[in-house]
Amino acid sequence: MMRSFGLLAPAALFLLTGASPPPAPALLPTPATIDVAGAGFVLAAGTPVVAQDEGARAAAVRLARLMASAGVPLPGATARSDARVAIRLRRVAGSPAEGYRLNSGPEGATIEASDDAGLLYGAVTLWQLATQPGATGRVAGVRIADAPRFRWRGLMLDSARHFQPVTYIHHLLDWMVANKLNRLHWHLVDDQGWRLPVPGWPRLTSVSAWRRGATAPGAPPLPREGGFYTEAEIRGVVAAAAARGITIVPEIEMPGHALAAIRAYPQLGMGVPIPAGTESDYGVFPWLYNTQEPTFRFLENVLDQVMRLFPGEAIHLGGDEAVKDQWRADPAIQAQIKTLGLKNEDALQGWFMARLGRYLQQHGRRMIGWDEILDGGVPANATVTSWRGIEGAVTAAKAGHDAILSPAPVLYLDNRQGTGPDEPPGRGTLITLADVLAFDPMPPGLSPEQQRHIIGLQANLWTEHVRTESRAAWMIFPKAAAVAEIGWAGATKRDVAGFTRTLAPQLTRMRPLGLVAADSAWAVLARYDVAGRDLTATLSAQSGLPIRYTLDGSAPTAASPAYTAPITLSGGRRLRAATFGDDAALPGGLDATPTRADALTRTSRQLALCSNAVPLDLEDDWPAKGARAHFLLDIFNPCWRWDAAPLDQARRVAISVGQLPFNFQVGADRAKIHFAAPRTPAGEFELRAGCGGALLTTLPLARAARHPGVTRLEAVLPAHAQPADLCITYTARGVDPLWAVERIELLP
Repeated sequence: MMRSFGLLAPAALFLLTGASPPPAPALLPTPATIDVAGAGFVLAAGTPVVAQDEGARAAAVRLARLMASAGVPLPGATARSDARVAIRLRRVAGSPAEGYRLNSGPEGATIEASDDAGLLYGAVTLWQLATQPGATGRVAGVRIADAPRFRWRGLMLDSARHFQPVTYIHHLLDWMVANKLNRLHWHLVDDQGWRLPVPGWPRLTSVSAWRRGATAPGAPPLPREGGFYTEAEIRGVVAAAAARGITIVPEIEMPGHALAAIRAYPQLGMGVPIPAGTESDYGVFPWLYNTQEPTFRFLENVLDQVMRLFPGEAIHLGGDEAVKDQWRADPAIQAQIKTLGLKNEDALQGWFMARLGRYLQQHGRRMIGWDEILDGGVPANATVTSWRGIEGAVTAAKAGHDAILSPAPVLYLDNRQGTGPDEPPGRGTLITLADVLAFDPMPPGLSPEQQRHIIGLQANLWTEHVRTESRAAWMIFPKAAAVAEIGWAGATKRDVAGFTRTLAPQLTRMRPLGLVAADSAWAVLARYDVAGRDLTATLSAQSGLPIRYTLDGSAPTAASPAYTAPITLSGGRRLRAATFGDDAALPGGLDATPTRADALTRTSRQLALCSNAVPLDLEDDWPAKGARAHFLLDIFNPCWRWDAAPLDQARRVAISVGQLPFNFQVGADRAKIHFAAPRTPAGEFELRAGCGGALLTTLPLARAARHPGVTRLEAVLPAHAQPADLCITYTARGVDPLWAVERIELLP
C-alpha cells in the first residue's frame, strides 16, 4: 500500500484494507511529490556512500557533515561498494535544474540528479529523513521526485551597518543549505561601513571600516567597532558557499549610500563637508558620488576587485535612496545634465548606473539593482530587486527584465516578529511568521512570458539595529525557512499551525549547526490585570495552536487544561503555559509567578503609541558592555498611551526613562518635530488624562539628564475613582537627546 503526499492517494483505500496510512516525513521545504511505501533502512555509522564523480562526492561530503551533526558519522565517499545497504549518488539525464529523485528501501537510498545542486539537495533531504523526530538514523521507504519552484531563493545579510565575523558567515551558509536556499546577497558597503579591501585604496578599510556608535549628549563614548574581510576570508566564504550550492552576490552601493567611501576619499563626493560622527547615523544620507571621470575609475577599480573575488555572474550595484539635493545644488552637475541631453537628476542616475552596468556586461557579468534603477536606462540583462512593494517586479517583468521579489516590510527581517520581552530591537512594524507564509512571490496579472522573468524571492536583514550575531540569527530564522518553503514548493495557502509540523523538527536538527532561532511564533505572552484582590492573566500566541497551562508548578503537557479565557490567579500562584503542536510543547513557554506590581506595570512594548507612524524598537546607548534597555517609540512623535489604566489602584506613579541620541538622517523632516516648551532647564515628562486632556502630574528630568542609563522617576497622582486613559509625553528644546519610556508603574 502506498500513499502520495504530493498528489494524495484516496484515503478510502486505507479504509477498505483497515490499514493506517504511513505518516508523511517532516521535510522542509516540502518536496514536489513524495510517496511513502514499504520498509526503509537504518542510516548507521559506517554506511558506505557511493559517489562516482566530483559533484557526487561533494554531496557525499555535505551528507557526512550533516549526519555528523546528528551524531551519526559516515565514512568518506567511495567509488563502489558491495555492501547490502548503501547510499548511492548518481548523475542521470533528464532531471530539472536543482531537481533530484530519491528512492529509499531496505537496500539503502539512491539519489539521482542531472546537476551538482540536485545531488546536494537530495543529500540534504536524506539527512532530514534520517533525523525525523524520535527516530535518528531510521529512514522511511520513500520515492521522492523534487525540484524548486524558483531558481532564486535568497537571503541578504547587511554586514556594513554592523560587522559580523567571518565565522558567522560560515554558520549562515550551513543554515542556508539545510533549507535549500541558494543565494546570499552580501551587503558589503554602505554609509556606515566599508568591508571590502580594494588594492590602491587603503583608507577604505583603515578609515571607513571603523566607527563609534552614537551616544546621547553627555554619555560616555562607546568603543570603536567595525572590521573588514580580508581577501583570503572572502575567498574562503565563496568556496564554502559553492560547496553548499550557494552563490554569493556582492553589493557595492552607488550613487547613494556612499558616505563610507567619501569619508575615506573626499574627492569622490560633491565637496559637501561631513560632520564628525555622521557615519554613526542611520537613515537616508544626502552624500552622493560625483560623476567625474576619476570617480568612475575608482568605481571600476572596486568592481575589478569584486570580480576577482566573486566568480558569480550577478553583482548588485544598489541604486536605491539616492537623494539628489547635492546634485541639484552643484553647477557642474547641472551643466553635465545639459551636455548629456538628460531631463533631470533622476535621468543622470540612470546614466550613471547604466555606465557601470555596461562595464560589468563587458566583463561577462550581470548587473542587479534595487527597483529605483528602472527610473533610468539600464542594460537589457539587468535584474531588478523589487523592495518598494511588488510594483518594481511587475514593471521589470513587463519590460523584459528578470526580477526578484524582496518587498518591505514583509520580507524585511529587521522588523519585529513578536512583542515579547525576548525580542531584540529593530524596526517596530510587527511582521509575523504567518505574514511571511502568506506571501506569494508571483505577482498577479502577468502573462506566461512575463512570469518567466520572476526568478524568485529574497528576504533581507538590514542591521542598523542588529548589533550581535545571535540577534541576527534570531531575526533570520525561522522566517528564512518560510522563504525557503515559498521559493521551493508550489504556490499554496500555508498557516503557522500546519507549517510548524515540518518547521519544529527542522529547527531541532539545525541546533547542532549552531542556530538558536526565534521562538516568537509560538511564544506565550501574558498580560496581567487587577481583579479585586486577585489577578487575571490573559494569554496569547501568534501560531493559532492550542495553549495549555498549569498552576501547580509542573510543566504543561498535552493533558493540561487548554486556555480559553483569562485565568484568575491568587496567592502567588506559579503560571506555566506553552503552545502545543502534535501533542508536544513548542519553544517559547511561559513560566511566571506574577504579582500585583506586574498587573500595575506596562513596558513601552505593552503601551500603545499615540500616532500611526512606523515605530522603532531602539536599544539604549549605555552601557558599552552588558544588558541595555529597549524602548518602543515613534521618533517623530514620542508619545505613549495606557488605555484604561487602573488609576483607581494608584496614588503614585513611577516612569523609567532613558535618553537616546537622535542619530537619524531624516533631512528636512527633523525640523517638523516639535515639543512643548520645558518649564525646567532639563525638561519634564508629563502625564495627562488622555492625549490633549488635563495634566495629572509632571516628572522633572534633571536627575535623569545626569545619568546616561535608565532613570526611575516618581510623582504623586491625583485620586481616581475608576480606570482612565493615560497619555505620556515630554517637554524639550530639541530632539537631541531623544527621551523614551522604558516602563511605567502605578504605585499604591
